[in-house]
Amino acid sequence: MIRRTWIALVTFVLLGANAFAQQAASDGFVPMSSLPPGEELPAARFVVASYAFFLMLMVFYVWTIWKRLAKVEQDMKELGRRQGGATR
Repeated sequence: MIRRTWIALVTFVLLGANAFAQQAASDGFVPMSSLPPGEELPAARFVVASYAFFLMLMVFYVWTIWKRLAKVEQDMKELGRRQGGATR
């Protein structure tokens, strides 16, 4: 399930970037000084969105590590009980 979600997310990002690049390339080069204020791209929105995206990825990654670590600790306690030794 995680693999499917990852593939869907990467595909969505790549298709979105491709569509944005095609739209920007079709207009040709226009100097920034000649653009009206409504047609300038606000860079802050894209920077915040990219940081938020990577922050969400990091939180998801840490969450998966935390869940796997909890499972390993549970397995170690179970193994200690089976062997009759003391666990820490």
